[in-house]
Amino acid sequence: MKRIHIVPIFKTLILMFALFISGCSKILKETPRSIYTPEFFKTEKGVMGGVTALYSNLRYIFGNAYYYNTCETGTDEVTYAQSADQNFKVMDITGVGDITSTTSRADVLWYNAFPAINTASGIIEYGTEAGVPASLIAEARFFRAFYYFMLVQTFGGVPLDLGAGELKFNTNPVRLSKRNTVPEVYTKAIFPDLIQAINDLPDNPRLTGTVTKTVARLYLAKAYLTYAWWLQNPNNIPTYPAADRTDPDGHNAQWYFQQAYDIATYAIDNPGPYGLQPTYYDVNWAPNDRNNEILLYADHTETSEYYNGASLTYSGGGGQDNFAGWMMQWNYTVIRSSSSPSTWVPVSSVQREAEQHLGRPWIRMCPTIDVIENTFADKTNDSRYDGTFTTVYRGNWNKAGISGPLYNANFMQVNPGDAILTFLNDNPPSPLTYPNGPGHSNVGAAEVPGRSDFVIAPEGISRIVYPGLWKLGEYRTDNGNGLGQPNAASTRPFNIAKFSEFYFIAAEAAVKGANTQVGKTARDLINVIRARAGKWRWDNNGDSTKIEDHSAQMVAATPATITIDYILQERSREYYGEGYRWYDLVRTQKWGELAQSYRICGPTYGDHTPKTYTRNIQPYMYLRPIPQGEIDALQMSDADKQAYQNPGYN
Repeated sequence: MKRIHIVPIFKTLILMFALFISGCSKILKETPRSIYTPEFFKTEKGVMGGVTALYSNLRYIFGNAYYYNTCETGTDEVTYAQSADQNFKVMDITGVGDITSTTSRADVLWYNAFPAINTASGIIEYGTEAGVPASLIAEARFFRAFYYFMLVQTFGGVPLDLGAGELKFNTNPVRLSKRNTVPEVYTKAIFPDLIQAINDLPDNPRLTGTVTKTVARLYLAKAYLTYAWWLQNPNNIPTYPAADRTDPDGHNAQWYFQQAYDIATYAIDNPGPYGLQPTYYDVNWAPNDRNNEILLYADHTETSEYYNGASLTYSGGGGQDNFAGWMMQWNYTVIRSSSSPSTWVPVSSVQREAEQHLGRPWIRMCPTIDVIENTFADKTNDSRYDGTFTTVYRGNWNKAGISGPLYNANFMQVNPGDAILTFLNDNPPSPLTYPNGPGHSNVGAAEVPGRSDFVIAPEGISRIVYPGLWKLGEYRTDNGNGLGQPNAASTRPFNIAKFSEFYFIAAEAAVKGANTQVGKTARDLINVIRARAGKWRWDNNGDSTKIEDHSAQMVAATPATITIDYILQERSREYYGEGYRWYDLVRTQKWGELAQSYRICGPTYGDHTPKTYTRNIQPYMYLRPIPQGEIDALQMSDADKQAYQNPGYN
């Protein structure tokens, strides 16, 4: 994978990209522009174009595999897989690379957030002269706050002045910069913009997928929660630029925890058009994309390359391509069955297909054994394991023009749609006997008497063969009877925010001491999510209807006392692999504790011996480095450049 370098933030040139809002009769269609001016934003066309660009810009970050990797690899959820290059290995912090200002792929966020912030500032500063509704300006306010919130969590304090004054629209490239402190970013930019956005945004989206009061409430509650943790600083994690852990507005951490709770519970009681899906499966099931649980997403479409922003037939991974879902898919196309019932004549029985269980394999990231065995320990009552991973790989050779049955494990006959390889839910009482090397399956899977599918137990999961990430899987409606376009980037929306997070935010704030309402204690709130997780309507990996309600068992198993550690466990079960995890661990200052070690088998087929790897997570790593390209572009003294960088990365 190549690193893609983008011009420094302080150049204000930015393209306006068309945004297709799928499922709506209205399409935001604008002519691309190379530069924005105050005069342009004083027109209705200019405001509409700028707002459209803000939505389109989400695609450069969310769905980008390099940024996605920085949010997952190195946490307790994910390690690097067999084909990972240094873009991925360095984030693991196990001695296979170092996170530096040139290797950290958090540069994707830095280089794409600031142009969007500048665009939003232009709309806010000049858009009122265009005679557009305040609600449209409020969309820009939301995005300016949204991007500053992402930046301050990632890098610490960042500049509010892009060259024309704090929160002012800048039209001239500048080579000087001063970073504001964390409290300044929150109290001058994030909180005021989100409060104003809540006042001015509509209850219902202007178009499918546009932001509303509820979306802004989610981010205000989350920002209050995160800032409260920062003020409290329980584990003495350093900040930068240096700043006292005091609030300029005179509030303490407890006040902000209470605000987070109050806003989140208000949103739960006043959901507007949003709510929870009836089952966990429905949340991430591709035909149900853009459902009412999803508050914000980076949109794509298979109906038009122009509106998709990426090729519909092939992708190299970059730009607006939605290719994050490839990273945790292993190369299942190596699996072999036999065309003969007596002599092993290998045939590719699981072909690459544009289907949610399959898709394009890149083998860059993988779950750890601990995730499979511990995070998702309950696979009977809790549907979230089945609704997160692909654990059964089924034959589809007929779609590649190969006719007739094949013969699989134990030379037993299999037909298209049958299980060819299964990752067992639990380790069997007697250890599996694996082949020495690839074996008949060609991936080192075991043959169990009486089973036609090859199998691998959780203890045998490796960097090269592991359950794939179903929830981000490919999905197309134009496959016909064939394999479709599995080499194209995903045309699904990449989900960024969900209504369910209100329950977690309120529960976390309650654990941190917020006064709670009747029926909305931390345990009450978590149990809403857990009860939903116990409701099954479909066995995803069994490929069959499953109408079972285990919500009572799920609720009964919830601890009487909810802790931050338990909330983090539940967040991982709910949002595994969606890009939340690093931010969750950094916010709660639990990264070094919960992600310090993990287990995984090796990078070769047939390696089923788990090894323990230890991470060396240092306090300074709770902030990502400022990209070196940004530092180099500044016209400042070497001492000032060094002072601009986060400590530990010079």
